[in-house]
Amino acid sequence: METEISKSQFEARVLEIFRRVEMTGESVVVTDHGTPSVVVRKYVAPRTCVRDRLKGSVLRFEAPFEPVADDAWEALG
Repeated sequence: METEISKSQFEARVLEIFRRVEMTGESVVVTDHGTPSVVVRKYVAPRTCVRDRLKGSVLRFEAPFEPVADDAWEALG
């Protein structure tokens, strides 16, 4: 459900409106002379899977089954 509010009312009560949108998730439509002009709604971050975030992060993959030398481990620390 959306609530409509004029620009002048929005300007006077902007922080109150932001808090209400954050708490309830309800959108607020800001009108200009009765015509809808802006919608204020709660931000929802897009869900991404871990695999997608890690895609392209491996720079080099040489001999994955060979033992790792001690000096290579120390370079990581």
